[in-house]
Amino acid sequence: MLEKIQGIIDRFDDIEKQLATVGDDYTRAIELSKERAELEPIVIKARAYQQTLERIEDTEALLDADDEEMRMLAQMELESLRDKQEKLESKLKSMLVPKDPRDQRNVIMEIRAGTGGDEAGLFAADLFRMYTYYAERQSWKTEILSLHETGIGGIKEVSYMIKGKGAYSRLKYESGVHRVQRVPETESQGRIHTSTVTVAVLAEVDDVEIEIPESDISIDVYKSAGAGGQSVQKNSTAVRITHHPSGMVVACQDERSQLQNKQRAMSILKARLFEMEEKKKQEEEAATRRSQVGTGERSEKIRTYNFPQNRVTDHRVNISSYNLNGVLDGDIDEFIDELTMVDEAEKLALVEE
Repeated sequence: MLEKIQGIIDRFDDIEKQLATVGDDYTRAIELSKERAELEPIVIKARAYQQTLERIEDTEALLDADDEEMRMLAQMELESLRDKQEKLESKLKSMLVPKDPRDQRNVIMEIRAGTGGDEAGLFAADLFRMYTYYAERQSWKTEILSLHETGIGGIKEVSYMIKGKGAYSRLKYESGVHRVQRVPETESQGRIHTSTVTVAVLAEVDDVEIEIPESDISIDVYKSAGAGGQSVQKNSTAVRITHHPSGMVVACQDERSQLQNKQRAMSILKARLFEMEEKKKQEEEAATRRSQVGTGERSEKIRTYNFPQNRVTDHRVNISSYNLNGVLDGDIDEFIDELTMVDEAEKLALVEE
């Protein structure tokens, strides 16, 4: 760790020198200033840590003094310094844990009914409300991008934006398959039915981060339709974008203008493609870090909502809540906090290696 923090200090000092000679190159000055601001908190702690180690070394030399009172004072000082060293070391390790650059971004969430027919659609609507309530608790704003309802109060699929600082850092662990076990209202014999819903969490992507050649896509326009398939627009305002290299298809119809629907569909497509690239990178790094927490594997069952037992279980960290109604009202911090802690602990273990 000493080598790592010394490298950071050296880089910080180098940035200081460059800023002093950057002149009128404002673009470069902004880049350097941003990097300096990111490193400064670590450098302050790192220098305090180095100074503490030096003081410990000097104080240990006094333990061999002839004066007994001096030795006692040195021992007391040493205990205090070692306690300070431990705290600074712990803080530094935490600060050295690699941060996900997407953590502060807005989020595009996609919820799709999986297996289970109408019951899956109804549960998809439950999850949509759950995340909407959670966003309200965080003072975040939600904005529907695309919505396809089943006509009986359920949702076939919904894409929506959640805007707020740190939205991705909290919601990124929600990607995966959510399973519900309950007795449907239409089940006369009271048998428990198991259904699944898929949740995808995508960080909003800036236009400069990913470019899509026009030759890679085709855009179709058509009249938007409401529940049951009836036309709700006389003009062709709905937009469907097909990305040929990946086979992805994104459709938006909820805005009044064709341009707005096209912009929203492109935002979703870019977020999906960016997520695909990030996933490739994660798979390449899997040799050094193999973890199911936060991988966003949509095929893995991450959580079960068991209505008869009033229980919600997250299978990745093996914790359960027996307040199912509270969870569906947006009280999901218990799971997110635990997942965050496990994820950071695994990253910290890599820093310590």
